[in-house]
Amino acid sequence: MDRPLAVAVLVSGRGSNMESIARAGLAGRIPARVTAVISDRPEAAGLALARSLGIEASAVPQTPGMDRAAYGRVLADATARYEPGLVVLAGFMKILDPSFTRQYAGRLLNIHPSLLPRYPGLHTHRRVLEAGDRMHGCTVHFVTEELDAGPRIVQATIRVMDGDDEQSLSARVQHWEHMIYPEAVGWFAEGRLAMRDGACWLDGQRLEQPILRGET
Repeated sequence: MDRPLAVAVLVSGRGSNMESIARAGLAGRIPARVTAVISDRPEAAGLALARSLGIEASAVPQTPGMDRAAYGRVLADATARYEPGLVVLAGFMKILDPSFTRQYAGRLLNIHPSLLPRYPGLHTHRRVLEAGDRMHGCTVHFVTEELDAGPRIVQATIRVMDGDDEQSLSARVQHWEHMIYPEAVGWFAEGRLAMRDGACWLDGQRLEQPILRGET
């Protein structure tokens, strides 16, 4: 049996998406194993969570006076020590230096809490409510140098209900994040998913639109 794909996960907070991917690997649902978790915040709860799952975890903070390029080099060196086949961003709140994204081009995934290309950046749930949108969701995409603009792999949609607030939207979107992120990692680990020529390819077919999950 082939060895599971080694995955390094970068987190800044609780690490719930990291946990969903790690547990999918441990349960054998995907041929991938989270072997390292790295955080820019030494106090991040995701580090303790990773250790409780038997995953090596470490903090790589950006020290005072360190610019983004220098931090990118330090982060890349720390990540490379684990020799990951895939790097996954799971609530990692630093904007990556272009040198990092180039080093892991085609092997770097992110999940974003909106239906990209709508609402890149922060405060997506608030912006959806302010705009009066009736649909919301989340997107797994390859990471490129442009923020939240890499090729989209899979999206999950939810209906915005009367009475929703940021907290209720966040909870329902996160439910789907925990489903589609391990799915996308599994596709990559199986050799079914790739980024080529600035586009996403699944099972040998170029995706003109992301795979859709969730509510209709």
